[in-house]
Amino acid sequence: MKLHEMKYTEGARRARKRIGRGHGSGHGKTAGKGHKGQNARSGGGVRLGFEGGQTPLARRLPKRGFTNVNRKEYAIVNVTSLNRFEDGTEVTPELLIESGIIKKELDGIKILGQGELERKLVVKANKFSKSAVTIIEQVGGKAEVI
Repeated sequence: MKLHEMKYTEGARRARKRIGRGHGSGHGKTAGKGHKGQNARSGGGVRLGFEGGQTPLARRLPKRGFTNVNRKEYAIVNVTSLNRFEDGTEVTPELLIESGIIKKELDGIKILGQGELERKLVVKANKFSKSAVTIIEQVGGKAEVI
């Protein structure tokens, strides 16, 4: 089979509805819009969330809380997961993504002090918890804030 010989399976593709092209097409005259009314007019129709004048659901439900637009979300890494690196490794955000410990850097990386650390590492991150710094330095490593 060659690329130019390939065909779509029967029924996989459907022709688009050509409206307003004469009554023989089955979509002529009113072009599928029915007779008169707001939806038949050009530019007609209602805005998103409009419920015909009834108080919309978005206004009927109680509002709670608030969203801080300046919130920073950090990718969290516990010191235990740093044990996979060799002694003396410089742990950077790029290395953490590459090794699959984190998926995305988000607004930065924060190292937390959960678990034990057996390797002497130079860890570079945006933030550290106090316990993480003590654990890293106890082993003889170094915690550097980027």
